[in-house]
Amino acid sequence: MEHFRKYLLCVLCLLCSSVYTQAQLFRQKNYPQDYFIWPVKAQVAIVANFGEMRANHYHMGLDCRTDQRENVPIVAAADGYISRINIDANGFGRAIYIDHPNGYTTVYAHLNDFEPALHRYVIEEQYNQQTWKLTLSIPANRFPVKKGQFIAYSGNTGGSLGAHLHFEIRDTKSELVLNPLLFGLPIPDKVAPHISKLSMYDRTKSTYEQSPTTFSLNKAGNTYQVAGGTITSRSPKVSFAITATDAYSGSNNPNGIYRALLLENNQPICGFEMDSIHYDETRGLNAHIDFKTKSSGGSYLQHVSRLPGYVNSIYRLADSTNDGIIDLSDGKPHALVIDVFDTEGNRSRLTFNAIYPGVSTTATQTDQQNRLFRPELENKAENDLFSIQLPAYHIYDAFSFNHQQSVTGNGNPVCQIHTDKVPVHRYYPVRMKGAFPLSDTGFIIMKQTAL
Repeated sequence: MEHFRKYLLCVLCLLCSSVYTQAQLFRQKNYPQDYFIWPVKAQVAIVANFGEMRANHYHMGLDCRTDQRENVPIVAAADGYISRINIDANGFGRAIYIDHPNGYTTVYAHLNDFEPALHRYVIEEQYNQQTWKLTLSIPANRFPVKKGQFIAYSGNTGGSLGAHLHFEIRDTKSELVLNPLLFGLPIPDKVAPHISKLSMYDRTKSTYEQSPTTFSLNKAGNTYQVAGGTITSRSPKVSFAITATDAYSGSNNPNGIYRALLLENNQPICGFEMDSIHYDETRGLNAHIDFKTKSSGGSYLQHVSRLPGYVNSIYRLADSTNDGIIDLSDGKPHALVIDVFDTEGNRSRLTFNAIYPGVSTTATQTDQQNRLFRPELENKAENDLFSIQLPAYHIYDAFSFNHQQSVTGNGNPVCQIHTDKVPVHRYYPVRMKGAFPLSDTGFIIMKQTAL
């Protein structure tokens, strides 16, 4: 009996410690529970959740199953009024926005037909504006709705790859998109996330100028360990990334994880959370993942430290001067833990030690002829053929800029700016020089995805 009491006390202490360390980094959630109902008249199930990783963006809502068919009734998730309609061949396709009196907006996308009165209203506006494509703001209370009221049929319109409903919950004023699974929607989940890979980076140099060291994992229940227990680093400063997925009860569909937290000697260092993301910042996914590895055909590796150029990020730091980089320069073993959670609090834990056995040195990146681009600075490059200018925080990590020049068979210049393995956050200006016809000039540059 005494042994059982000690065991129970130990378990309770671990649980309390976990809750405390999370609370140190992540704010308390106060979203209304049971205010919104499931918006699909079909089995309650999803094929994608909020924050899942997609090409150049996070997935910004729930993809709700519609029993693998179209024209399933869609209902209002709560009382409110229809405030906006969107019709487009791409993106959301046919979509409805409902404003609710508690300050939230729900979005229903990839729809087929609207309910009859709304359908007639939209047709009239299309004729009035002489356009099929439409973004229509509707006067308040022109179309009031009650919770559970039929509003449309599900479909596969816009940028959809199969019949489903894309469902979002937003803050009405800011249009910040919130994680719907934090609002008590009826999706049972007693399944902890799965961690399949751990990778380590040398943080004395750019993450774009290396390939990470990857370690195999052993699993026992919801606890994972690095094979051998200890990682030996060749660098005094390191960071880590994981490959992890989540699922919910009764489904094997791999979804995105909600939260990851890095601890050193039981103290929180850094973590990220899929709580809320604005569409203006969804491209920050390229700073959250190892972009080079993914764009080279590898898996998604999610950094558990923050890249220095990722502002307005999903990361929270225990120390604002440290992006979650672990300093191993003392030559001693460091006890590290990565906890991975879903929205229901189910946790998987990865534990390992890391050590740097070398002599402590201060390693720095080499500035190759002043060509080192840094995220916190305005970066420029210019020669007799081209010039580019990147405002501060258009890149996520420092790297040594390079370019290549050649000529075509008819003597016209061709210029390649860096590689497609370094992402940029926004467009930036590029200028070509020279007295040659622009139409004859080859200029190779990844405008959005990479530099």
